[in-house]
Amino acid sequence: MTETIRPVALREPQTARVARYARPWHESALSGLKPATVAAMLRDADAGDLCAQARLFADMQDRDAMIAAAMQQRALAIARLPRKIEPPKDASTAEKRAAEAIAGWLESMDDAIEDAIVALMDAVGQGFSAIEIVWDRGDGLWLPQLHARPHDWFAISEDRRSIELATDAGSEPLRPYTWILHQPRMPRAGYVARGGIYRAIVWPFVYKAYAIGDFAEFLETFGLPFVIGKYGREATEEDKSRLLQAVASLAHDARAIMPLEMQLEIQRVNASGGDSPHLAMVRWADEAIARAILGQTLSTQAKSTGLGSGVADMHERVREDIRDADARQVAATLTRDLIAPFAALNFGIPPDRCPRLVFDTSEPDDIATYAQAIPALAAAGVRIPERWVRQRLGIPDPADDEPVLGGAAQPPAPDTEANAAQLVACNAGKADGWRDAADDPTPVTAMVERMDIEAAPAWGVILDAVRRLVDEAESLEALRDALLAAYGDLPSDQLAEVMALGFAAAHLAGRYDVETESGGRR
Repeated sequence: MTETIRPVALREPQTARVARYARPWHESALSGLKPATVAAMLRDADAGDLCAQARLFADMQDRDAMIAAAMQQRALAIARLPRKIEPPKDASTAEKRAAEAIAGWLESMDDAIEDAIVALMDAVGQGFSAIEIVWDRGDGLWLPQLHARPHDWFAISEDRRSIELATDAGSEPLRPYTWILHQPRMPRAGYVARGGIYRAIVWPFVYKAYAIGDFAEFLETFGLPFVIGKYGREATEEDKSRLLQAVASLAHDARAIMPLEMQLEIQRVNASGGDSPHLAMVRWADEAIARAILGQTLSTQAKSTGLGSGVADMHERVREDIRDADARQVAATLTRDLIAPFAALNFGIPPDRCPRLVFDTSEPDDIATYAQAIPALAAAGVRIPERWVRQRLGIPDPADDEPVLGGAAQPPAPDTEANAAQLVACNAGKADGWRDAADDPTPVTAMVERMDIEAAPAWGVILDAVRRLVDEAESLEALRDALLAAYGDLPSDQLAEVMALGFAAAHLAGRYDVETESGGRR
């Protein structure tokens, strides 16, 4: 990335000078496939010739529904993740402006970037994936065009440590600034050809192909009757030949003629019970493929385990771990081979200070859990930033003029007016312990004080219990469960009674004021 690149080298694809890539033609590797042939392909790949192995792996994904579905599931799990550009640490003003410009350009190329991510995820199976970049000067910027290249266009270098472009005369290193080369994991023991998952599932694929072929032949003859022709001792060779022709005609055309002295017997095949060993082999191969690609099998097969949803949740977490690792590796590749060249060509930013692409793999927390726990924590005196809650729940900040849902919580409607008269009577000072009307002619103040006094014991018990639960809880979920379990013992009935009296008193006080203002009785 640090060497000087001529503009003509940016505009002309490196593959344009390779004659055999002018009109590429894919040759299938599955014709006459045998275990010995597969073993030879793998040995050639270890020796540096990736062509046969790459074609075999491509055919595996094209022909096997399980491989295609699992690989698509893993690729789309990355492509659908939100993406963003982050400036480098302690970024200068120029670096921040460049990061904003790159983020805008990346958003304008959203579809192309998503297609590129799907293409790069082929490296999970093949061990590597390469996209050629053709740069074009437009609107004052160098803009890239991305072209995914087949895996059989590449070879291994002489030291077997890197991927090179296979040419008519051998192989040559990939030109900098013009390739996105993704290798998701370190090859085993330095063998680049062994970096993909397809090396692990090639044998289940082969066994599955044999099982399906044998099962197809079994279905072709299963249930068809056996036609047996019988001839006498005096039959000549000509008679036997005519009988054989009659049997063959009857099997294919259901029409035949034969001498009266000859006989035909039709015997039907009885199907034996039990599962077919061919299908058992197919299921074993599919499960092996799913485990290798996704790390589990439950998300690809609708099967009852008898263990409830916990097993499925556990397997889902395994797949999320794989997804997060894929996202980190793809982001690093795109940052190194696409974002860094774009920043260097257009803004003169060196690779070590270029912005980086980041996938957001965080999952919003359970809103129901927080909806129960956060109000209790706030009532107990815990100060919770709204920004933290929005981040945990994935709720964005609304714009100033944006319509929003929700608002201040509405109090429940009063369901009783019992004993409200004594609250209204506070204005006359008739209730024990209430302020005399001469000291405060407004009944609202007396009502508030009366409710505060009567509710204080209940609130004190509630807050003490909540504080104790907060101190003892090890997690937010544990606090939620503890609050739900302890709520039945709290004096909620007393508090509800006080609140009901208060709302009823407010209602009657409003009626009292209306009558007073209208000249009614005082």
